[in-house]
Amino acid sequence: MRADRLVSLVLLLRQHGRLSATALARELEVSTRTVLRDIEALSAAGVPVYAERGRHGGFALLPGFRTELTGLNPDEALALLVAGSRRGAQAFGLGSALASAMLKVVDALPESYRDTAAGAAERLLIDPEVDLLSRRLVAEEVPDAIAAEVLRAVFAGHKLQIHYAAVDQTPKWRTVDPIGLVTIRDRGYLLATRSGADRTYRLSRILAAKELPEPAQRPERVDLDRAWQERSTRFRTGGDQVTVLVLMNPERREELLGTALAVSAEEADADGRLRLEVTFQDPRHAEWALWQLSTDAEALAPQWLRTSLRNRATALATRYGVSS
Repeated sequence: MRADRLVSLVLLLRQHGRLSATALARELEVSTRTVLRDIEALSAAGVPVYAERGRHGGFALLPGFRTELTGLNPDEALALLVAGSRRGAQAFGLGSALASAMLKVVDALPESYRDTAAGAAERLLIDPEVDLLSRRLVAEEVPDAIAAEVLRAVFAGHKLQIHYAAVDQTPKWRTVDPIGLVTIRDRGYLLATRSGADRTYRLSRILAAKELPEPAQRPERVDLDRAWQERSTRFRTGGDQVTVLVLMNPERREELLGTALAVSAEEADADGRLRLEVTFQDPRHAEWALWQLSTDAEALAPQWLRTSLRNRATALATRYGVSS
Protein backbone atom coordinates (compact mmCIF):
# COMPACT_ATOMS: atom_id res chain seq x y z
CA MET A 1 0.00 0.00 0.00
CA ARG A 2 1.30 3.45 -0.92
CA ALA A 3 0.42 5.02 2.46
CA ASP A 4 2.57 2.46 4.28
CA ARG A 5 5.41 3.03 1.82
CA LEU A 6 5.28 6.80 2.36
CA VAL A 7 5.51 6.31 6.12
CA SER A 8 8.46 3.95 5.69
CA LEU A 9 10.18 6.48 3.41
CA VAL A 10 9.88 9.20 6.04
CA LEU A 11 11.18 6.88 8.77
CA LEU A 12 14.16 5.86 6.64
CA LEU A 13 15.08 9.50 6.13
CA ARG A 14 14.62 10.18 9.84
CA GLN A 15 17.05 7.43 10.80
CA HIS A 16 19.67 7.83 8.07
CA GLY A 17 19.61 11.60 7.68
CA ARG A 18 20.11 11.57 3.91
CA LEU A 19 19.59 8.84 1.30
CA SER A 20 19.81 8.78 -2.46
CA ALA A 21 16.84 7.82 -4.63
CA THR A 22 18.65 4.59 -5.50
CA ALA A 23 19.17 3.68 -1.82
CA LEU A 24 15.54 4.45 -0.99
CA ALA A 25 14.36 2.35 -3.93
CA ARG A 26 16.46 -0.55 -2.70
CA GLU A 27 15.14 -0.30 0.87
CA LEU A 28 11.51 0.03 -0.24
CA GLU A 29 11.82 -2.52 -3.05
CA VAL A 30 10.41 -0.17 -5.69
CA SER A 31 11.81 1.70 -8.71
CA THR A 32 13.62 5.04 -8.43
CA ARG A 33 10.79 6.59 -10.47
CA THR A 34 8.33 5.47 -7.78
CA VAL A 35 10.56 7.01 -5.10
CA LEU A 36 10.61 10.34 -6.93
CA ARG A 37 6.81 10.32 -7.20
CA ASP A 38 6.55 9.53 -3.49
CA ILE A 39 8.89 12.42 -2.64
CA GLU A 40 6.66 14.76 -4.64
CA ALA A 41 3.59 13.45 -2.81
CA LEU A 42 5.22 14.00 0.58
CA SER A 43 6.21 17.56 -0.34
CA ALA A 44 2.67 18.29 -1.51
CA ALA A 45 1.34 16.96 1.79
CA GLY A 46 3.56 19.37 3.75
CA VAL A 47 6.30 16.96 4.85
CA PRO A 48 9.57 18.98 4.87
CA VAL A 49 11.62 16.78 2.53
CA TYR A 50 14.18 18.41 0.26
CA ALA A 51 16.85 17.39 -2.26
CA GLU A 52 20.57 17.98 -1.78
CA ARG A 53 22.53 18.21 -5.01
CA GLY A 54 26.02 16.97 -5.68
CA ARG A 55 28.03 13.76 -5.58
CA HIS A 56 26.99 12.94 -2.03
CA GLY A 57 23.52 14.38 -2.33
CA GLY A 58 20.15 12.79 -1.86
CA PHE A 59 16.92 13.44 -0.03
CA ALA A 60 16.62 14.56 3.58
CA LEU A 61 14.12 15.97 6.08
CA LEU A 62 14.43 19.31 7.78
CA PRO A 63 16.01 18.87 11.25
CA GLY A 64 13.56 18.39 14.08
CA PHE A 65 10.83 16.71 12.05
CA ARG A 66 9.78 13.83 14.30
CA THR A 67 7.25 12.50 16.78
CA GLU A 68 8.23 10.78 20.00
CA LEU A 69 6.66 7.88 21.86
CA THR A 70 6.88 8.42 25.61
CA GLY A 71 6.73 5.68 28.24
CA LEU A 72 8.90 3.19 26.33
CA ASN A 73 12.15 2.56 28.22
CA PRO A 74 15.37 1.12 26.72
CA ASP A 75 14.71 -2.41 27.97
CA GLU A 76 11.21 -2.44 26.50
CA ALA A 77 12.50 -1.14 23.18
CA LEU A 78 15.28 -3.74 23.22
CA ALA A 79 12.73 -6.51 23.77
CA LEU A 80 10.75 -5.34 20.74
CA LEU A 81 13.83 -5.06 18.54
CA VAL A 82 15.09 -8.52 19.52
CA ALA A 83 11.65 -10.04 18.95
CA GLY A 84 11.64 -8.36 15.57
CA SER A 85 14.84 -10.12 14.60
CA ARG A 86 13.24 -13.56 14.73
CA ARG A 87 12.37 -15.23 11.46
CA GLY A 88 9.00 -16.62 12.51
CA ALA A 89 7.19 -13.73 10.86
CA GLN A 90 8.58 -14.89 7.51
CA ALA A 91 6.54 -18.08 7.75
CA PHE A 92 3.32 -16.04 7.85
CA GLY A 93 4.34 -13.57 5.15
CA LEU A 94 4.77 -10.75 7.69
CA GLY A 95 8.44 -10.04 7.03
CA SER A 96 7.90 -6.65 5.35
CA ALA A 97 5.32 -5.60 7.92
CA LEU A 98 7.70 -6.54 10.73
CA ALA A 99 10.55 -4.55 9.19
CA SER A 100 8.27 -1.53 8.85
CA ALA A 101 7.14 -1.89 12.47
CA MET A 102 10.73 -2.01 13.71
CA LEU A 103 11.50 1.20 11.81
CA LYS A 104 8.59 2.86 13.60
CA VAL A 105 9.69 1.55 17.02
CA VAL A 106 13.21 2.94 16.60
CA ASP A 107 12.01 6.26 15.20
CA ALA A 108 9.45 6.75 17.95
CA LEU A 109 12.00 6.40 20.74
CA PRO A 110 13.24 9.57 22.43
CA GLU A 111 16.72 10.58 21.25
CA SER A 112 18.34 9.54 24.54
CA TYR A 113 16.98 5.96 24.28
CA ARG A 114 17.30 5.31 20.54
CA ASP A 115 21.02 4.74 20.24
CA THR A 116 21.16 2.64 23.43
CA ALA A 117 18.40 0.24 22.40
CA ALA A 118 19.44 -0.07 18.76
CA GLY A 119 23.09 -0.59 19.72
CA ALA A 120 22.21 -3.31 22.23
CA ALA A 121 20.00 -5.10 19.70
CA GLU A 122 22.96 -5.27 17.30
CA ARG A 123 24.79 -7.43 19.86
CA LEU A 124 22.08 -10.11 20.00
CA LEU A 125 21.57 -12.62 17.19
CA ILE A 126 18.48 -14.82 17.25
CA ASP A 127 18.17 -17.91 15.00
CA PRO A 128 21.02 -17.33 12.52
CA GLU A 129 20.71 -18.85 9.06
CA VAL A 130 23.54 -21.36 9.67
CA ASP A 131 24.71 -23.31 12.72
CA LEU A 132 28.32 -23.85 13.90
CA LEU A 133 28.83 -26.54 11.28
CA SER A 134 27.77 -24.12 8.51
CA ARG A 135 24.61 -26.12 7.89
CA ARG A 136 22.11 -23.73 6.36
CA LEU A 137 18.79 -23.51 8.18
CA VAL A 138 16.40 -22.62 5.38
CA ALA A 139 12.95 -21.33 6.21
CA GLU A 140 10.13 -22.48 3.94
CA GLU A 141 8.92 -19.84 1.53
CA VAL A 142 5.24 -18.89 1.47
CA PRO A 143 4.14 -16.44 -1.27
CA ASP A 144 2.92 -13.16 0.23
CA ALA A 145 -0.41 -13.34 -1.61
CA ILE A 146 -1.19 -16.77 -0.14
CA ALA A 147 -0.06 -15.82 3.36
CA ALA A 148 -2.15 -12.64 3.25
CA GLU A 149 -5.28 -14.52 2.16
CA VAL A 150 -4.84 -17.12 4.91
CA LEU A 151 -4.25 -14.43 7.53
CA ARG A 152 -7.38 -12.54 6.49
CA ALA A 153 -9.52 -15.64 6.80
CA VAL A 154 -8.03 -16.55 10.20
CA PHE A 155 -8.49 -13.05 11.65
CA ALA A 156 -11.92 -12.45 10.10
CA GLY A 157 -13.24 -15.86 11.10
CA HIS A 158 -14.25 -16.76 7.55
CA LYS A 159 -14.09 -20.06 5.70
CA LEU A 160 -11.01 -20.58 3.56
CA GLN A 161 -10.61 -22.38 0.25
CA ILE A 162 -7.13 -23.76 -0.35
CA HIS A 163 -5.47 -25.63 -3.21
CA TYR A 164 -3.35 -28.02 -1.18
CA ALA A 165 -0.56 -30.38 -2.28
CA ALA A 166 -0.39 -33.17 0.30
CA VAL A 167 2.61 -35.50 0.23
CA ASP A 168 2.47 -37.98 -2.67
CA GLN A 169 -1.00 -36.76 -3.69
CA THR A 170 -2.43 -34.71 -6.53
CA PRO A 171 -3.20 -31.14 -5.36
CA LYS A 172 -6.87 -30.68 -4.50
CA TRP A 173 -9.15 -27.82 -3.51
CA ARG A 174 -10.43 -27.97 0.06
CA THR A 175 -12.76 -25.72 2.01
CA VAL A 176 -11.75 -25.46 5.66
CA ASP A 177 -12.63 -23.59 8.83
CA PRO A 178 -9.39 -21.88 9.95
CA ILE A 179 -8.61 -21.86 13.67
CA GLY A 180 -5.12 -20.39 13.93
CA LEU A 181 -1.52 -20.35 12.72
CA VAL A 182 1.54 -21.96 14.29
CA THR A 183 5.21 -21.59 13.40
CA ILE A 184 7.88 -24.04 14.52
CA ARG A 185 11.49 -24.19 13.26
CA ASP A 186 10.59 -21.64 10.59
CA ARG A 187 7.76 -23.78 9.23
CA GLY A 188 4.25 -22.36 9.26
CA TYR A 189 1.12 -24.45 9.81
CA LEU A 190 -2.57 -23.71 9.49
CA LEU A 191 -4.73 -25.35 12.15
CA ALA A 192 -8.24 -25.84 10.85
CA THR A 193 -11.23 -28.16 10.79
CA ARG A 194 -12.78 -29.77 7.74
CA SER A 195 -16.28 -31.19 8.01
CA GLY A 196 -15.81 -31.00 11.77
CA ALA A 197 -12.56 -33.01 11.84
CA ASP A 198 -9.23 -31.52 12.94
CA ARG A 199 -6.80 -30.83 10.12
CA THR A 200 -3.27 -29.38 10.00
CA TYR A 201 -1.88 -27.91 6.76
CA ARG A 202 1.70 -26.82 6.08
CA LEU A 203 1.61 -23.32 4.62
CA SER A 204 4.37 -24.03 2.10
CA ARG A 205 2.16 -26.71 0.51
CA ILE A 206 -0.76 -24.35 -0.10
CA LEU A 207 -0.60 -23.49 -3.81
CA ALA A 208 -3.48 -21.00 -3.76
CA ALA A 209 -5.91 -19.63 -1.18
CA LYS A 210 -9.18 -17.69 -1.22
CA GLU A 211 -11.03 -16.21 1.73
CA LEU A 212 -14.76 -16.95 1.50
CA PRO A 213 -17.54 -14.68 2.82
CA GLU A 214 -19.17 -17.44 4.90
CA PRO A 215 -18.35 -17.45 8.63
CA ALA A 216 -16.12 -20.28 9.82
CA GLN A 217 -17.52 -22.91 12.15
CA ARG A 218 -15.13 -22.57 15.08
CA PRO A 219 -15.15 -21.69 18.79
CA GLU A 220 -14.90 -18.02 19.73
CA ARG A 221 -11.84 -18.65 21.91
CA VAL A 222 -8.96 -21.04 21.28
CA ASP A 223 -5.91 -22.26 23.18
CA LEU A 224 -3.47 -22.74 20.30
CA ASP A 225 -0.74 -24.18 22.49
CA ARG A 226 -3.07 -26.90 23.78
CA ALA A 227 -4.47 -27.55 20.28
CA TRP A 228 -0.96 -27.96 18.88
CA GLN A 229 0.05 -30.33 21.67
CA GLU A 230 -3.01 -32.50 21.08
CA ARG A 231 -2.39 -32.69 17.33
CA SER A 232 1.29 -33.41 17.88
CA THR A 233 0.39 -36.30 20.16
CA ARG A 234 -2.01 -37.76 17.60
CA PHE A 235 0.64 -37.41 14.90
CA ARG A 236 3.27 -39.23 16.98
CA THR A 237 0.95 -42.09 17.83
CA GLY A 238 -0.50 -42.64 14.35
CA GLY A 239 0.71 -44.06 11.06
CA ASP A 240 3.19 -46.93 10.54
CA GLN A 241 5.53 -45.96 13.35
CA VAL A 242 8.55 -48.10 14.20
CA THR A 243 10.72 -48.32 17.31
CA VAL A 244 14.45 -48.82 16.85
CA LEU A 245 17.19 -49.78 19.31
CA VAL A 246 20.29 -47.71 18.46
CA LEU A 247 23.88 -47.72 19.74
CA MET A 248 25.53 -44.43 18.87
CA ASN A 249 28.22 -41.83 19.38
CA PRO A 250 26.89 -39.40 22.04
CA GLU A 251 28.19 -36.44 20.03
CA ARG A 252 25.54 -37.16 17.36
CA ARG A 253 22.69 -37.56 19.87
CA GLU A 254 21.02 -34.20 19.19
CA GLU A 255 21.18 -34.78 15.45
CA LEU A 256 19.27 -38.05 15.80
CA LEU A 257 16.76 -36.64 18.26
CA GLY A 258 16.10 -33.76 15.89
CA THR A 259 14.56 -36.19 13.39
CA ALA A 260 12.95 -38.75 15.73
CA LEU A 261 9.38 -38.59 17.01
CA ALA A 262 10.20 -39.74 20.53
CA VAL A 263 12.83 -41.37 22.76
CA SER A 264 11.40 -43.95 25.18
CA ALA A 265 14.67 -45.17 26.76
CA GLU A 266 18.26 -43.97 27.01
CA GLU A 267 21.35 -45.24 28.85
CA ALA A 268 25.14 -45.07 28.56
CA ASP A 269 26.87 -48.22 27.31
CA ALA A 270 30.08 -49.60 28.85
CA ASP A 271 32.23 -48.18 26.03
CA GLY A 272 30.79 -44.67 26.37
CA ARG A 273 28.28 -44.92 23.55
CA LEU A 274 24.57 -44.30 24.07
CA ARG A 275 21.91 -46.98 23.81
CA LEU A 276 18.62 -45.41 22.75
CA GLU A 277 15.13 -46.67 22.04
CA VAL A 278 13.81 -44.30 19.40
CA THR A 279 10.47 -44.03 17.58
CA PHE A 280 10.27 -42.95 13.94
CA GLN A 281 7.24 -42.09 11.80
CA ASP A 282 7.65 -45.07 9.46
CA PRO A 283 10.28 -47.55 8.18
CA ARG A 284 11.54 -45.20 5.48
CA HIS A 285 12.01 -42.44 8.06
CA ALA A 286 13.99 -44.79 10.34
CA GLU A 287 16.29 -45.98 7.55
CA TRP A 288 16.94 -42.43 6.36
CA ALA A 289 17.75 -41.14 9.88
CA LEU A 290 20.22 -43.94 10.66
CA TRP A 291 21.89 -43.71 7.24
CA GLN A 292 22.63 -40.00 7.84
CA LEU A 293 24.70 -40.90 10.92
CA SER A 294 26.97 -43.29 8.99
CA THR A 295 29.26 -45.29 11.33
CA ASP A 296 28.40 -43.10 14.33
CA ALA A 297 25.21 -45.11 14.86
CA GLU A 298 24.33 -48.80 14.72
CA ALA A 299 20.79 -50.13 14.54
CA LEU A 300 20.67 -53.12 16.90
CA ALA A 301 17.02 -53.91 16.23
CA PRO A 302 14.77 -54.61 14.41
CA GLN A 303 16.54 -57.01 12.09
CA TRP A 304 14.81 -55.77 8.93
CA LEU A 305 16.40 -52.34 9.47
CA ARG A 306 19.89 -53.84 9.92
CA THR A 307 19.40 -55.82 6.72
CA SER A 308 18.18 -52.79 4.80
CA LEU A 309 21.11 -50.63 5.93
CA ARG A 310 23.59 -53.45 5.13
CA ASN A 311 22.14 -53.84 1.63
CA ARG A 312 22.38 -50.12 1.03
CA ALA A 313 26.01 -50.01 2.24
CA THR A 314 26.91 -53.05 0.10
CA ALA A 315 25.41 -51.45 -3.00
CA LEU A 316 27.38 -48.25 -2.34
CA ALA A 317 30.62 -50.17 -1.79
CA THR A 318 30.06 -52.08 -5.02
CA ARG A 319 29.43 -48.88 -6.94
CA TYR A 320 32.73 -47.33 -5.74
CA GLY A 321 34.78 -50.54 -5.60
CA VAL A 322 38.17 -50.78 -7.32
CA SER A 323 37.85 -51.99 -10.91
CA SER A 324 39.84 -55.10 -11.81
